[in-house]
Amino acid sequence: MIKTSIKLLNRNSNNYRNYFLKIKNKNVLVESNNNNNNNKNNNNNKIFKRNYNTQILSSLNTDIQKQQKQQPQQQKQQSFKTQQNNIESSIDPILNDNSNEDDLEIKDPLIIFNTVWNKLEQKYGANNMRFPQEIILVAGAPGSGKGTNTPFMSSVRGITADPIVMSSLLNNEEAKKIKSLGGMVSDSNVLELFLEELRKPCYRSGVVVDGFPRTNIQVELTNALYEKMKQMRKIYYNTPLAPFFPRPIFRVTVLFVGEKESVDRQLRRGDITRETNVKLKEQGLPLLEERDTDLSEEAARKRYKIFRDHYSTLQTLKKHFPFSIIDASKSLDKVQQSIIKEFKYQSSLELSQETYDLVQRIPLVTDIIQHARVDLITRLDEYQNRHNILFTSVVHVIENEFLPTIRRQAIAGSAMLRITNSIFSSSLAIDMALDLLSERGFRVTFDIKTTYIPRRIDPITHEITNLTKQEYQFKLDFEKPAIRDLSQAVKINLN
Repeated sequence: MIKTSIKLLNRNSNNYRNYFLKIKNKNVLVESNNNNNNNKNNNNNKIFKRNYNTQILSSLNTDIQKQQKQQPQQQKQQSFKTQQNNIESSIDPILNDNSNEDDLEIKDPLIIFNTVWNKLEQKYGANNMRFPQEIILVAGAPGSGKGTNTPFMSSVRGITADPIVMSSLLNNEEAKKIKSLGGMVSDSNVLELFLEELRKPCYRSGVVVDGFPRTNIQVELTNALYEKMKQMRKIYYNTPLAPFFPRPIFRVTVLFVGEKESVDRQLRRGDITRETNVKLKEQGLPLLEERDTDLSEEAARKRYKIFRDHYSTLQTLKKHFPFSIIDASKSLDKVQQSIIKEFKYQSSLELSQETYDLVQRIPLVTDIIQHARVDLITRLDEYQNRHNILFTSVVHVIENEFLPTIRRQAIAGSAMLRITNSIFSSSLAIDMALDLLSERGFRVTFDIKTTYIPRRIDPITHEITNLTKQEYQFKLDFEKPAIRDLSQAVKINLN
C-alpha cells in the first residue's frame, strides 16, 4: 500500500490547513501490489496521484479566489500568485514523479487526529465518543517487568480491565491486512486502533496502556486526545450525559533499568524460556514464545537503544501530565511499593476543577497539624495572661473531678468522664480543658449531652415545663502501661 498525502510546509497558513480539514475524509490511499516488475500498474498509480493532486491544486486555487473577492484588484493578483506558489511548492513531492513514494505519509498531528476523530464520530455519533477518565501510559526498558507491574498498577488504581498492550493490539486483523498489502501501520492507523479500543465499556473506570505513545507524532496525538476530552467535557457539562465525559486524567510512568541490567535480564529470560520449552516439548505441550532479542546480546542491546530513544520522546510529556520514573532494578516488593507511592490518591489530579476549588477551602489535616504544637502553646499562654481566673478554675476541676477517674482507668488506657460542673457552660472553659489535656498527652474527644426532665404541666394549656440538665462528656485515650504477659511468666522449677 502506498500512503499518499500532503506534507504541510506552511503550517501557519489557516487557509491551507482548513482546506485539508475539509478533504480529510477522502481516502488518499493508492492500492498497489508492490510488484516492482509490473511497470504498468506503477505508471497507473503515478497518473492517478498526479490527476488527484492536480484536482487538489485546482480546488485550492478556487478557494483562494473566493477569499480575494473583497480585496483591491492589485492586492488580489499579488496575494493569489503568492499563495498559489506556496501551495504548488508544498505539494511538489506528490506531483513530482521522482519523489520518494515510501515517504508520502501525512506528518501533521492535527490533521491525523482530526481525520481519525471525525471518522469515528461519524461512525458512532458525538455523544458516544466516550473514553476512560484515567489513562496511565506506561513505558519500560526491556526486562523491566512491565508484564508483571502493569496489572499491579491497575489494581492499585482500582482499574478492573486488563492493560492495553499496543504490540498485541497491532496484531489484530486490520493491522495484519495493512501489513499483508505491503504497507506499514502508520500513526493514523495506530491512533484509530487505539481509540477504537479505548471506547470499549470495560475501560470506563480507567486503563493502563503499555507501548503508547512511541513516536513524536504519537506524543502530539496524546496531547490532542487530552485536549479533545476536555473540550467534550465542556460541551456535555450541564447535560444528563455529563457523567460519561469526566475530567480526563493522564499519567506517564516509566519503569527504568540500566542497559547492563536490561541485557542481563533479557538473556536470562531467554535461557529460562529455552529450558522450559525443552521440558514442554518432551511432554507434547505448546511451547513458549522465544524472543530473538532474548537469544542474542547484540539484539538485546539494540532493543534497549530503541527504548532509550523512545524515552527521550516520552519526556516531552512532562510539560503536560504527571510524569514518574520508577527504579525497576530493585526487588519486586520495593518496585511495587514505589508504584503504590506514586499512584496514591491526589485530589488536585482526580477531582474536577470545580469540585477541587470548592473542597480545598477545607485545609488538609497535614496543614492543620503542622503548626498545632506551636498554636497550642500560644493559646495556653494566652489563657494564663488574659483569662487567669477562669483558667485556674479549669485546672482545679481537672485535678479534682478528672484525675481520680483517669487513675482508676489507667491500665485500660482509656477513660470516659461525665462532668456536670457548670463551668463548662462556657465554651472558653471547654477549649481550656481540651488544650490542657492535649498538652498533658491525652487524646481527647468532647460532646455535650442535654437531658430534659419534666418539672410540671400547666392544667389549662397542658404545656410542659422541663428542667434542662447538661452533661459534659470527655473521652480520654492515652498510652496504657505495659503489663507482664502471663504466658511469659517464669516457670518455677519444682525439682
